[in-house]
Amino acid sequence: MMHKTEGDFPKQLYTTRIATLTNEIEQLNKHNRLVVVLELSAIALAVGCVVAYTMWSNAVALVAAALLIAAYAAIRWRDGRNSRATKEKESLRSVYEKELAYLDGNYEGFAAGEQYLNPRHEFTFDLDIFGPQSLFHRINRTVTTGGSDFLARELAETRVRTKDEIEARREAIGELSEREPLRTAFMAQGHGQLTDTADMLEALHEVQKMQMPRLAAHRLTHLAAVGSIVVFYGLLAGAVFGSLSASLPMLWVLLQLLAVYLLFGRTLKRVNQSIGIILPRLGCYVNMIMLIVTSDLKSREGRDIIGRLSADKQDALKSFRLLKGIVNALDQRNEVWVPISNALYLADYFIVRRFLLWQEHYMGHVEEWIAAVSHFDALVSMATFRYNEPAATDAELVDADEVVYEARGLYHPFLGAKAVRNDFSIADRHYYIITGANMAGKSTFLRSIGINYVLATCGMPVFADSLRTSLFSLFSSMRTTDDLAHGISYFNAELLRLQQLIETCQRNRHTLIILDEILKGTNSLDKLNGSRLFLESVTSLPITGIIATHDLALSKMQETQPERFHNYCFEIQLSDEITYTYRLTEGVARNQNATYLLKNILKTALKS
Repeated sequence: MMHKTEGDFPKQLYTTRIATLTNEIEQLNKHNRLVVVLELSAIALAVGCVVAYTMWSNAVALVAAALLIAAYAAIRWRDGRNSRATKEKESLRSVYEKELAYLDGNYEGFAAGEQYLNPRHEFTFDLDIFGPQSLFHRINRTVTTGGSDFLARELAETRVRTKDEIEARREAIGELSEREPLRTAFMAQGHGQLTDTADMLEALHEVQKMQMPRLAAHRLTHLAAVGSIVVFYGLLAGAVFGSLSASLPMLWVLLQLLAVYLLFGRTLKRVNQSIGIILPRLGCYVNMIMLIVTSDLKSREGRDIIGRLSADKQDALKSFRLLKGIVNALDQRNEVWVPISNALYLADYFIVRRFLLWQEHYMGHVEEWIAAVSHFDALVSMATFRYNEPAATDAELVDADEVVYEARGLYHPFLGAKAVRNDFSIADRHYYIITGANMAGKSTFLRSIGINYVLATCGMPVFADSLRTSLFSLFSSMRTTDDLAHGISYFNAELLRLQQLIETCQRNRHTLIILDEILKGTNSLDKLNGSRLFLESVTSLPITGIIATHDLALSKMQETQPERFHNYCFEIQLSDEITYTYRLTEGVARNQNATYLLKNILKTALKS
């Protein structure tokens, strides 16, 4: 079923949103400039009224000064609200601008996932799953490193998922794809900077390991602290309004300061150094959790994420708000304010107490909450990809204990509207030898098969008129490289890759292998004999294969085993110029272009 929503017109929507937000930001900036003038005017007039009162003792001037100061405070509050609104709208506009750039083929605004590149992975390296211009680069919209890691794991998963798992994921992606404002608001929380999930967890664990005075969390010490504050203010009142000596409240304050410093001062200094780095991230997490728990998602996966974040006794939003308040209090500690705050209300004691109680009630759930946010973060990326690709469609999943792959109008997602579409069906334990000239489309076609299968098993839309597939393991060998640092030649690397292939296939019930030129690193005859030997040997394993080759002699395997081997090709037309059709047809390629192209190069080079 084709994905039909407002997302059929994402470019139009993004353009409209950008224009609307730009206008709103301009209006807010005008308002902010007016607010600055009003602030300065209110302060100037208030000072003038105070001066007038001191000169003429006019009570009206004093009242006017008080009213102007109150007006200044109100204007400042409004100014802060407008500034936050401007920042939020700028973040939203930035999200839309990046999406519009994506539709124009510019992915620079998104991380490419180079850190996930792994030449030994079963298929991601060959299928361009990670790295610049990769599938990950096109999908990734994550705002946390945890979300990025989650998305990478999903794309690189080698475990054969169940049909129910994939359909649940597809349901969640489909629901989120239609909740564009929610997705955009979530992506805007990044403010252009990825929140480092690992750093945040590490900082919290470091604080958890610190030796903190547990007595601060005890009820008796809480009563003692409250009692001490009451005594201080009682002594202070007695000294100000009664006959008590002023030295008594001073002495009491000194004793409080000494006790707080000895018990909590050094601990808080260490805690502040460890936890201070997470303050900006906490605000993002509070906002992200708020968006998730109030989203009212109906999909199974969406409800599960909300449930993990909002269980009655494990309220993530409440927890992160409390932690943000504690970290804010720590952040505001300074050499001048610490003694004053401790003297007035034992601030350090209450900070330690709040943190210990938070740790006791919530610390054990933090990793699960952050994992839930990371999960949602990855889903937002997948849903945005689906929204941005309305021409893609959902694959039909087949419950079959064999390899089934039937594609109509299949094409590579990186090619877009210019792609030539092909029909292709794969039967279990059959082998398809694909021949063709250089640049005729063999490798791209092989990657089209693999990358669309990866998309289908992740619950994302595929690039085909229709795709019907069962669930099986996938292994490719298309881009083998040498490793001179470890003394591994190209040919040796190929052998190691084939060994890895066999070991992987032996562990799985059914595997589709995608190979581009077996044994490229040896001479033609040895390559042909080795390729035949390999294919004849693996036919005893539960393997289905697609093999691209320039070696036309390999296609003769269809003559000896027509029930298992099938020939397909990408033919080219040779005349004054080469015509590439990129159309897959049955049979063996007749035309090659290497000599033809080389002659043209030599002719041009020698003339010059």
